[in-house]
Formats: sequence, C-alpha cells, structure tokens
Amino acid sequence: MKCCFWCLEKCIKFINRNAYIMVAIYGKNFCASAKDAFLLLMRNMIRVAILDKVTDFLLFLGKLLVVGLVGIFAFFFFSGRVKAFENTAPNLHYYWVPILTVAVGSYLIAHGFFSVYAMCVDTLFLCFLEDLERNDGSAERPYMMPESLRKVLNKKNKAEPVE
Repeated sequence: MKCCFWCLEKCIKFINRNAYIMVAIYGKNFCASAKDAFLLLMRNMIRVAILDKVTDFLLFLGKLLVVGLVGIFAFFFFSGRVKAFENTAPNLHYYWVPILTVAVGSYLIAHGFFSVYAMCVDTLFLCFLEDLERNDGSAERPYMMPESLRKVLNKKNKAEPVE
C-alpha cells in the first residue's frame, strides 16, 4: 500500500504542477488545463523524459556545489584554520557537528531555491512544446521560440532568409 500511495502522490504532483502552469498560460479551469498538459506531455514522452533527467542532474550538481562550498567554508570557520576567523569562531572540540548541521541546512535552502528554477524549466518546456504543436514555421504561423533554440532543434521559419 505504501508503494502504491507513493506512486499515486508522484503522479498527482506531476499533474498538478503542469496543470497550474497551463492555467497560468491560458487561464482555463484546472481540469481542462490538467487534461491539456497531460496530453501535451504524453505526446512528447521522450522529450519529457530526457529533459526531466537532464534537469534533475543539473539541479543536483547545483545543490551539491552549494552544499560543498558552504561545507568547506563552515569547516574552515569552525576548525579555526583561518587566521581571520580565530577570534570570531567558537573554540570547539568536535567541530563536525556544526559543520554537518550547516551542510544539511544549506541543502534544504538550496533545494528550496532550485525548486523555483525547476518550475521555470517546466514552464519554458511546456511553452516550447506548445510552440512546436501550434506553429509550423510558415509565414502565417512562425515559431515563437528564440533563434538559439531553433538552431539547436534545426527548425527554421520559412519567412527567414537562408544563411
């Protein structure tokens, strides 16, 4: 039962997150937006999987970098190895406890900040998928995505001059 409820929770969070993005984009009601977002993502399942894993990895590296830098700074501060902090740092026999506490706290704070970036990535991705589905690059329906993204995808607006 615990596994089933965990899977159910993950699915509902996935649907809610994308539904709220679609509500923000189009202003439709929640249920219609949830359906639209789900169908859009299911039509682009491979792109969703790749972007999700790449984003998770990069955000993990960002969190690791923040925790590592804060942990190193806390180590030098609490161990008294830096002459500038000798008078301000407390004299501790076991300095690993505050270092680990600071590292855990920095991870929680970094997780909160990076979740905002994850939401931004999801929003941009849904906008990108909508652009690909609604537009075909013709003069009547040109792609709205930036030129740098079109170059990565090898998509061109037909009205653009060929280089």
